This record gives sequence, C-alpha cells and structure tokens, in this order.
Amino acid sequence: MDIIQYDDFSKLELRVGRILSARRVEGSDKLVELSVDVGEEAPRTLVAGIGKVYTEDQLTDRKIVVLCNLAPKKLKGIESQGMILAAGETADELALLAPSHDMPVGTRIY
Repeated sequence: MDIIQYDDFSKLELRVGRILSARRVEGSDKLVELSVDVGEEAPRTLVAGIGKVYTEDQLTDRKIVVLCNLAPKKLKGIESQGMILAAGETADELALLAPSHDMPVGTRIY
C-alpha cells in the first residue's frame, strides 16, 4: 500500500450523488451507464463496471458516493465524468458506498 499525504487526499472531491437512471452499455456484460445528480446544474454521466451485481432497477434513485474531480475517460465510446465508489473482494461482489443516513445530493464528503 502506498502512503499518501493529507494534501493528496484533500484533492479528492467526493460528493453524495443520486442515480437518476441506469442502462446497460451495449457490448459489455458489466458496464452500466448512469445519469447521476451530484448537486450541479446538470446531471453527470458515469460509466461503472457494476452490471454483474446490480440491475438498472436496483440502481435508480439510489444515493451513492461519487468522485467528482476525476479526469473524464471514455469507456465503450461513452465519456464517464467521475467515478462511483464501491467495495468488494472481486468485481462480482461489489457493494456501493453510500451515506449511512439521508443526506442532500451534492453534500461534500471529507
């Protein structure tokens, strides 16, 4: 494990988000395209490898933790504008990270 300094961690902009919609990415058995409200003017598009664990219905309207200041990256031709946080031993048993109680969308996580 690499040790980082607090200044490195403080660069991460983690926010509470709410998944507005989810759809499977064509040609992939695990990628899901999400529309996520993180308290900005418009929702963000995120692509996540959680399709083996979660259905579209299980994801919609769910609150999650989003890394907002990650550089955009194209996955299967879709630009992902952040990253959701999940935990698990393998990609087949991921659990989405979420606030322990109801918090407003866009709330900063420290």
